[in-house]
Amino acid sequence: MNALFFMTEAPGGGGTWITMGLLLVVMIAMFFFTSRSNKKQEKQAQDMRDSLTVGDEITTIGGIIGKIVSIKEETLVLETSHDRTRIRILKTAVSRVDVKAEDAQD
Repeated sequence: MNALFFMTEAPGGGGTWITMGLLLVVMIAMFFFTSRSNKKQEKQAQDMRDSLTVGDEITTIGGIIGKIVSIKEETLVLETSHDRTRIRILKTAVSRVDVKAEDAQD
């Protein structure tokens, strides 16, 4: 009802349609750039998960920190402490790589 009021308020009605058109263009542009940014972040996360190797030290999305001891198709096994506690997690649960295996050997 308010939209109808705004459309009939301006004399001639032309200015209101231009304003609504510009608003629509801005909203579409914001949606486009936001979705593009999200896709870029998802691709970076997937590339990081695909490059995981045994020996990498990682942090999970739940805050668990550990070293990768084995990798399978969709899962990996973390060693989380000096007691050699092992946890099996999904690759999608990896938040970041703290130390790459090749960097740790130097």
